[in-house]
Amino acid sequence: MDTNRNLPQLLGEARNWFDQGLLAAMDGDGTPPVSPTQLQLFAVLDEDGTTVSELARRMGVTRQTAHQAVHSLVAAGLLEQAPHPASARQRLIRRTPEGTRAHRRALRVLERLEQELAERIGHGTVDALRTALEMPWGDPPTAG
Repeated sequence: MDTNRNLPQLLGEARNWFDQGLLAAMDGDGTPPVSPTQLQLFAVLDEDGTTVSELARRMGVTRQTAHQAVHSLVAAGLLEQAPHPASARQRLIRRTPEGTRAHRRALRVLERLEQELAERIGHGTVDALRTALEMPWGDPPTAG
């Protein structure tokens, strides 16, 4: 195992641990299969709906990537498009009742995974990790 992994690599591996655990649990209970990108989309979606452009910004992906994820989740019956109250040109993406059930299930699974992690590496370690990640980091430094 490479011991010289940088912090972004370690954070990515940690995220992957949660994603894989979540995907396995959701697959086990019959939730339509989703990709890690689709999981991320669900995580950043507002309760009242969000535009595709805003989803892309929050996810750090292109609008096209977000649109593809939305399209497949609409086809799976987990998301729907609704008129935007302030713009005839935009649509809001929101959870369907089935999508809301899947989202609630995912939140319960993530809570269980966090407990499992705390049992493995210690509650104090998980608490310290959460505290560090919740601290305001400020804007990223600029070049130069």
